Amino acid sequence: MSAIGKIVATRLKSSGLIRSQALIAGKWTEAYNASTRDVISRCRMSTKAESVAMKLKSSGLFRSQAVIAGKLTEAYGGHTRAVVSRCRMSTKAENVATRLNSSGLLRSQGLIAGKWTEAYDGKVIEVTNPATGDVVANVPCMGGRETNDAISAAYETFSSWSKTTAAERSKCLRKWYDLLIAHKEELGQLITLEQGKPLKEAIGEVAYGASFIEYFSEEAKRVYGEIIPTPLSDRRLFVLKQPVGVVGVITPWNFPLAMITRKVGPALASGCTVVIKPSELTPLTALAAAELSIQAGIPPGVVNVVMGNAKEIGDALLASTQVRKITFTGSTAVGKKLMAGSANTVKRLSLELGGNAPCIVFDDADLDVAVKGAEKEFKMDAELKYLREELTLLCKTSEEKTSPYSSRDRAKLGTKFRNSGQTCVCANRILVQEGIYDKFASAFSNAVQKLQVGDGFVDGVAQGPLINEAAVQKVEKFVQDAISKGAKVLLGGRRHHLGMTFYEPTVMADINNEMLISREEIFGPVAPLLPFKTEEDAIRLANDTNAGLAAYLFTTNIQRSWRVSEALEYGIVGVNEGLVSTEVAPFGGFKQSGIGREGSKYGMDEYVEVKYVCLGNMHG
Repeated sequence: MSAIGKIVATRLKSSGLIRSQALIAGKWTEAYNASTRDVISRCRMSTKAESVAMKLKSSGLFRSQAVIAGKLTEAYGGHTRAVVSRCRMSTKAENVATRLNSSGLLRSQGLIAGKWTEAYDGKVIEVTNPATGDVVANVPCMGGRETNDAISAAYETFSSWSKTTAAERSKCLRKWYDLLIAHKEELGQLITLEQGKPLKEAIGEVAYGASFIEYFSEEAKRVYGEIIPTPLSDRRLFVLKQPVGVVGVITPWNFPLAMITRKVGPALASGCTVVIKPSELTPLTALAAAELSIQAGIPPGVVNVVMGNAKEIGDALLASTQVRKITFTGSTAVGKKLMAGSANTVKRLSLELGGNAPCIVFDDADLDVAVKGAEKEFKMDAELKYLREELTLLCKTSEEKTSPYSSRDRAKLGTKFRNSGQTCVCANRILVQEGIYDKFASAFSNAVQKLQVGDGFVDGVAQGPLINEAAVQKVEKFVQDAISKGAKVLLGGRRHHLGMTFYEPTVMADINNEMLISREEIFGPVAPLLPFKTEEDAIRLANDTNAGLAAYLFTTNIQRSWRVSEALEYGIVGVNEGLVSTEVAPFGGFKQSGIGREGSKYGMDEYVEVKYVCLGNMHG
């Protein structure tokens, strides 16, 4: 564009006369299918030029790499691929992306055997900011060949890493933790950029994710064996714990850092090597964490990262006899496929799958305890202050001094609406005892109404966008199903006026257990309220699901807290507490919510084999 053209365009833009959305019912509107934004030349390509570009692209003549020694080549640093917001990224987001790019943490290549690597066929996928639709970076669309090379690198490195002393592995992990904390601001910004959650919440995730690396750096020195008293005097019996081997790590988009560190921490501490497959929606955080692992002195080949074609990568991990274990966080449907696919090579599995968390509010509950308990859980040190601040932000309402239910409501906000409801332990169903149901519904709706929705980089925002258009459509489907079966929308229930994938914080009443919203995981900012009469009714409703990950109950009756906790068929139960996850406690579910545990000393057991050794003829 010429200089004069730029001046004119700038003036028009500031005047509000340049519009880039359709007008429907008086609202400026994006295409409902967000993929339509991914067109060639987002800004100013003519129809004819677009047609030419499409033909060139399909012909294979449309290239965006240099040629060196006959090979199409990116800049060796890979940073030029982190094309920051080609057309319309907000100034703040663009500044963040630019700073990340210059810091060296905005990586856009896979990591195989310690080398930053492109897809062998040159294919790429776009990583977008869900709040704006802007392209943040292009990353390689890798497949089976790259994954097999990553597996080979991990397998070859395993022999040396597994023999490294526990003390040395501990030092490497501790250094990695120190670097994660030192770069918590940048990593938090990167999470917000590619995943959308509010910045303070994202920085809180970095602190939470780093805590697993710190914890397992210490546990690395405590992988103890055992001496068994022998039944025969000429024998000596002992037990060794040895690393499993190469681990395939498959992680989701909702916690781009923490789901990796919770798995990779114990794997590396026990002496395993890993091939990480992050979500193609949020690979940049994984790559940044891998860059810091290199800086921490973790040897090449111990940590490998591939992303792109999920099916090809998954098939390669499942087929390889060199991969001894798969650890996965994601949907129950995919978890079942991984179980079936692991049968041929009899791999060990850790699966953290879907949830359908009930949150039971008894009429004797005093949830001031929940707010105070959350502050205690998150430790009040500098690294975790952001979590307290975020909780405080969510808890402040004008109801605080006037409503007897305000503390209940405030505690639910953090349980239900953090990460826009996109966590497997979010309260999926809020069961409220009949005696307080109406007052609770009213006060809770008033509190939720005050949540600020917007771009995660904007101060004061408590809820960001959903991850993509498919996520919004799923929420819409669940809400409409509930309405068609008699539910009432007390608040929200529709897309937010901001457009894109923003959805209004929603509260629904008159929910029953036959609605989709009760039967399946919502993964969105929707709080369904279900009434119940008795303790027995609450337990029956809570357990009436195939999921069994997390459950919550609020009561001041200590006997009831024990009875209900023991009766709930869930791996995690929060009593008078809605934010329970911590590195020192086991995380995992019952029933179809998965197998195995993450975090705590039990998390180490998932990555070691138990070997029994018998020494005979010891009298000679």
